[in-house]
Amino acid sequence: MKASTIAEREARGRAAREHSKRSSHRATGELQRNPVALLKQSSEGRVESLVPLRYGRMAVSPFTFFRGAAILQAHDLSKVHDSGLTMPICGDGHLMNFGGFATPERQLVFDLNDFDEVSVGPFEWDLKRLTASLVIAARHMRLSRGTAESLVMNAVGSYRDRMAQYAQCGALELWYDRITFDRMAETALTPEGRRTVRRGMEKAASHSHESVLEKMAAHEGGHWTIRDAPLALFHVLGANTLFTPEESESFRGANLRKMLERMWGEYLKTMSHDRRELLDHFTLQDIVFKVTGVGSVGTRCLVALLVDHMGKPLFLQFKEARPSVIAQFHKSPPVKHEGERVVQGQRVLQAASDIFLGWATGPHGRHFYFRQLRDMKLAANLELFDNDLLDGYARLCGWILARAHAKASGQAIEISAYIGRGDQFAEALTGYATSYADQVERDYHAFLKACRSGELQARSDEDMAADFQL
Repeated sequence: MKASTIAEREARGRAAREHSKRSSHRATGELQRNPVALLKQSSEGRVESLVPLRYGRMAVSPFTFFRGAAILQAHDLSKVHDSGLTMPICGDGHLMNFGGFATPERQLVFDLNDFDEVSVGPFEWDLKRLTASLVIAARHMRLSRGTAESLVMNAVGSYRDRMAQYAQCGALELWYDRITFDRMAETALTPEGRRTVRRGMEKAASHSHESVLEKMAAHEGGHWTIRDAPLALFHVLGANTLFTPEESESFRGANLRKMLERMWGEYLKTMSHDRRELLDHFTLQDIVFKVTGVGSVGTRCLVALLVDHMGKPLFLQFKEARPSVIAQFHKSPPVKHEGERVVQGQRVLQAASDIFLGWATGPHGRHFYFRQLRDMKLAANLELFDNDLLDGYARLCGWILARAHAKASGQAIEISAYIGRGDQFAEALTGYATSYADQVERDYHAFLKACRSGELQARSDEDMAADFQL
């Protein structure tokens, strides 16, 4: 097959404007739907006793509600025209799903770090998730409307400019490009921005498996046991189990050993030979349940502690992979295993991925993916950001999305040609993000009304923790 020329590819990108004008991205659509019904749908199949905690965390503010309500925006995006430029997308690119971590070469990078909703979809869906989150965060921090709009303009402008640069790159250049903390410090616009990056590097370096071993576990009789720390971590069969008796049976004695042996065997088959050899140096010490995040609350997540022959630890997380909300509302290729979907999506979108990524099928046919629990990971603390730092962070997120999309899709030329060099696309997304933030606030109030009426049960972390026996 004859390869397309750069000019032909640019023409394809510009032709996509005929299908979906850049100005059309301002629209949120006519959203005649029941947000509570969609949230109930997204809670089906989760650990039933944890669903009230999910709602409790979402009830804290419109910002936490938005984090937990990816299904609503995916539904809403499907009701407006898209660009037709589809590719692997993160699917949940709000500003808290970016973070720092170490590459296999121990280099600190900043990148996308949540791929539960990864799927094939229009490139702008990730940008719309990010830009809406910026406006909602600005409102949460009581910043002005002008500041919120500036954040969106700068994030989309950064995406546009970086994508134009990536359109000039060869395939290997894209593959090797990494947004390191050193590069972030070099491009920071203010001295305070550079100091923040350096402090982040120091903090991330302290987040290692060894640094948390004695905080998270106790060593007795030559064996490590993870300490219960409700609600974050607890033993499934302890006094604090939240599982049904049927599900708890999977974690009892011989059943647990059989389940772990089968899952471990499947997991190893998804790894390269050298990673299997590396894992062979570790032996299992303990396994506990972990309650995660906001949108993930109620999904099954296990943490295993393993040690090598020198007693050095490795914390592995087995997290349930549920169908992507993007795939529910956008026609995507069929998926055989949701864990594989998450892992493969992460590998193509990230600049460098966890060496222990893999997948397996767990109890009751549920799909899981595996990754390290802690490896020099770092998340932004927005509460400590001033306007300048938040602006720099917005630009950084735009850069990261551009790099991820360019690498995963090979369509940097088409996307760049579609967006163009001016501000028309950024202005449209600014209008969209502002209008959609209004919609999120309406949905949030409908959600709170359902919680107050008893239609939904919402419980805080404090309420749930009080139930635990220590």
